Amino acid sequence: MPSSSPRPSILYVSNLSYPAKGRRYCDEDIYLTSHLRQHFDLAICHPEDATALMAAHDTVVIRNSGPTIDYAPAYLHFREQAKATNQRVYNPLTGKGDMAGKQYLIDLTGAGFPVIPTIGTADHLDRLPRATEYVVKPKAGADSHGLEFVSETDLLSNLQDKARDKADVLVQPKIDFRYEVSFYFVDHDFQYALNAPDPARRWELSPYTPNREDLEFAQRFVDWNDLDHGIQRVDACRTRQGELLLVELEDLNPYLSLDRAPEATRTGFVNAMAASIRHSLG
Repeated sequence: MPSSSPRPSILYVSNLSYPAKGRRYCDEDIYLTSHLRQHFDLAICHPEDATALMAAHDTVVIRNSGPTIDYAPAYLHFREQAKATNQRVYNPLTGKGDMAGKQYLIDLTGAGFPVIPTIGTADHLDRLPRATEYVVKPKAGADSHGLEFVSETDLLSNLQDKARDKADVLVQPKIDFRYEVSFYFVDHDFQYALNAPDPARRWELSPYTPNREDLEFAQRFVDWNDLDHGIQRVDACRTRQGELLLVELEDLNPYLSLDRAPEATRTGFVNAMAASIRHSLG
């Protein structure tokens, strides 16, 4: 006989109309929801509507909702209300990566992790390797919002201007890398990897087979973040010397580029995600 117990319900948060460069958020979320609805009762909403709707659902699944800086007051209110009401959120709102801003890149640099060297103040310029050009971007930025390339000769004055404006930024040397590679995880389990062979075409991705050292590199950051469950994307660049350096740890709403993965990989990912969501409900 069929079970009489209701299926879990999820509020799936996505900004279907967000104009991402080189990506179509709506296509990925249409694909995911069309498969997740086989496991859950599911409703889709815009991120600015999540607070008002979340109480009617067992969990809120945050997916391609766009940079939170675009709706900062609504996102802050959502976080406050979710905490106050013990609302389950997937990913949990305890991530230490991009979910909390870019400070982690500075902290990981100081702790000796293999990341692009990063500082947050002009007083620490001596901690960066010399470069002809530097990247200056907001700690709260996403999707290249506010990113600037600054020459070595202009860097100090640029940072002094930022300090006068009380802008909270981070600084990195511009790395001459061979390619970027992304590692995708559900919970602490590796699912697949994709790489962008051409640095000028970040989202033209191909399947990538990581070796043991690659997986150990990515796993180190997932373990550091210590989320109980959820989806994470570890972005790295391969330097000319062959070293992998962390670019970012996306733990709030990582775009998955599932359209670039083989069908079997997509199916495996959806099954792992569905199992993870169900497990997170206790």
